[in-house]
Amino acid sequence: MIAVDTEEGKLMKRKPEKEVLEIANAIIRDHGLQEYEQVIKRGALLANDGGVFEHRTDITDEEKEVLRREKTNRWRQPFQMYFVAAAGAMTAIVAGMDETVVNGAQLYYLEQFGISNDVYLTGLVNGAPYLACALAGVWLNGLLSNWFGRRGSIFIGCLLGVGASLWEAFSPSWQSLFVARLLLGVSLGNNSAVVPIFTAESVPASIRGGLVMFWQTFVAFGIMIGYLIDVAFMNVTQEGGLNWRLMLGATFVAPLIVMSMIYFCPETPRHYAKKNRYDQAFHSLRRLRWIELEAACDLYLIHESLKGESAYTRNNLLKELFTVPRNRRAALASFIVMFMQQFCGVNVIMYYSSVIFRQAGVSEQTAIVASLGAGILNFLFALPAIKIIDTWGRRPLLLWTFPLMAAALLFTGFSFFADSEQARLGLIAFGIYAYMIFYSPGEGPVPFTYGAEAFPLHVRDVGMSFSTGVTWAFSFILALVFPAQLEAFTPVGAFCWYAGWCIIGFFLILLFVPETKGFSLEALDVVFSVPTHKHAAFQIRQSWKWLSKHVLRQDVHLESVLDLYNVNDLNQEHDQTTPVLGTSSVSAAEKSSAS
Repeated sequence: MIAVDTEEGKLMKRKPEKEVLEIANAIIRDHGLQEYEQVIKRGALLANDGGVFEHRTDITDEEKEVLRREKTNRWRQPFQMYFVAAAGAMTAIVAGMDETVVNGAQLYYLEQFGISNDVYLTGLVNGAPYLACALAGVWLNGLLSNWFGRRGSIFIGCLLGVGASLWEAFSPSWQSLFVARLLLGVSLGNNSAVVPIFTAESVPASIRGGLVMFWQTFVAFGIMIGYLIDVAFMNVTQEGGLNWRLMLGATFVAPLIVMSMIYFCPETPRHYAKKNRYDQAFHSLRRLRWIELEAACDLYLIHESLKGESAYTRNNLLKELFTVPRNRRAALASFIVMFMQQFCGVNVIMYYSSVIFRQAGVSEQTAIVASLGAGILNFLFALPAIKIIDTWGRRPLLLWTFPLMAAALLFTGFSFFADSEQARLGLIAFGIYAYMIFYSPGEGPVPFTYGAEAFPLHVRDVGMSFSTGVTWAFSFILALVFPAQLEAFTPVGAFCWYAGWCIIGFFLILLFVPETKGFSLEALDVVFSVPTHKHAAFQIRQSWKWLSKHVLRQDVHLESVLDLYNVNDLNQEHDQTTPVLGTSSVSAAEKSSAS
């Protein structure tokens, strides 16, 4: 159910009961829902009342008990809803596997194709999927979702993934492998943009944050599986490159599983409603919610949201990301967290850890096994973030982990000076493993969650495509240049370089990335209405006061971040392209959470 919290309901603008019933009658009449007339009317009235239900006499005791569980036992949800989340998680596993099987495979195919000494060609072949992700895959999602729905977009993306994996396995030359990996990138980019939206549009608000974060969490699981595949096939006979072909080709199985799962998932109710197919939207909601009253309540809210969007002209949504101040600030914050997801150094480790361990002087088999440890830790330490991302918040996770990542990278870089091979391997492995422990609950899960929630509803698809396009573009750049960088900088210099970027990332997040935890999507209009210079100045003051209070032990009063948010400024910030969805105040629950 979209709105069940009484405080959250304070953000909704109430309408007269007569007007609400007229809207409900129009929905029933125009979309052939006469069979559900009474429940749709009751759901509309409940939605208009902000989800407050205890005082209502038109709701049965059984229905009230279900609505109470939305707050007291929010993770108890229908099987169908978790099946949707599982399909999204499985798609993320596919993405993670595709990212890391190349880690071990490149030790063999580069030599077989005679390009191991060409550092830029090595980077081009390895980074090809991420180039295709940024230039084509993330933008293809908009077209496929419009034509075939979210389910159809995921199905087609996985179908492309199956073809790309088999093409990689049978590639006779590096040119063929390069094209196959471009096709793989189209699949990866499409799925990375559509799956978080598919999940967010299906699940209830009470657990939306945790389930949307499934994408990055299970990408980490797929990364671990990719390393396991490398270990499983590394000792297969190398005649004709069978070992690396099995590594790359083994990834065709997982997308087949996703294709079979997605067939049984309901399409998102919002997609059906956008296509004016309210009967199917209601049927989908009935599958995803415990009772029809919840489905009717959500149907009314979706209808009102779409009606609000239709009142605004949107000729160029991409342009709106940068011309509307509220959107521009969300785009800047999303850009920073996505950019830093690459320049914090993690994907250099994901793509090239086996090469890095080889630089330490160990065998190919030892390098692949050592890389497996990084993948396991990446997944295990991403799991707690499902809980703490909605309790600690996005900013604290980032601000605490970036300095620790910098320290781990510096430790790893200077470990290459160790004299003995055994000590060198142990120190480098310890540094990389420590880095993965710090990365996984912070910069790992936050960016995709942040990008999915930062943008207003009517530009969310484009905003998410932009956000994922940023991370894939820089992923390609790093995959392309790191072999040359490793040669020019040496491993010590390369690790110090990314440690420096982690320090830069800390200050970028401190100054330019607002907290989004505890705010409804509508109230985030208020958060992003604060001018960038005002937010940065506030954070500088707060940082100095924090140091004075906790380090210098002075009696200093810390300001509340809520002092930044003046909702009266919101109407001045928005022009005719941006609807204002909130009321004139932030709810008490959100104030408490933000404080």
